[in-house]
Amino acid sequence: MKTRTPFLFLTVGLAAALAVGCNKAIEAPPAVVPDITLGTQVDDTVITSGVRSALMSDDLVKSMDLQVETRKGVVKLSGFVDSQGQIDQAVAVALSVAGVTEVENGISLKGVPTTVGEKIDDTVVTTRVKTALLADPDIKSFDISVLTFNGEVQLSGFVNNQGQIDQAVRIASATEGATGVKNELTIKQ
Repeated sequence: MKTRTPFLFLTVGLAAALAVGCNKAIEAPPAVVPDITLGTQVDDTVITSGVRSALMSDDLVKSMDLQVETRKGVVKLSGFVDSQGQIDQAVAVALSVAGVTEVENGISLKGVPTTVGEKIDDTVVTTRVKTALLADPDIKSFDISVLTFNGEVQLSGFVNNQGQIDQAVRIASATEGATGVKNELTIKQ
């Protein structure tokens, strides 16, 4: 998001100078506060990379089955793993990475092992959900991760409002092949 801080100061300064010359009181316009700064975005990217790297280095956690997203130091883990021990270890590993302020655990247990056919079906369902999300102009679908296991679709990520969450869940639920939806979406703070 672009901010026009230098322009704002120039405008306020010019207005103040004119007001002093005219002997009139003025009020400064409200400051423009960006949703998230470029520095915070860079920090979040570094944290996400650090968590992914730490998960890949851990023998107990199969990091390829996990999604990692970070916003303002809060790490959101989602995906499917084989055991509660892997969930606990993934959370502990993420918490150990520098810059992580909190971990939101959205990891689910896989349950019954899938067949090759079911894995292909899950990939098709994931693709269908992602395509439907991309087609919806009211949803920032690039901020939403989609994973599917045994037909259950898991949505995770950070979105702008509850309406986007509700719409994403409706879209995923209506997708052919989806047997259920686990909502792990969070509203951006």
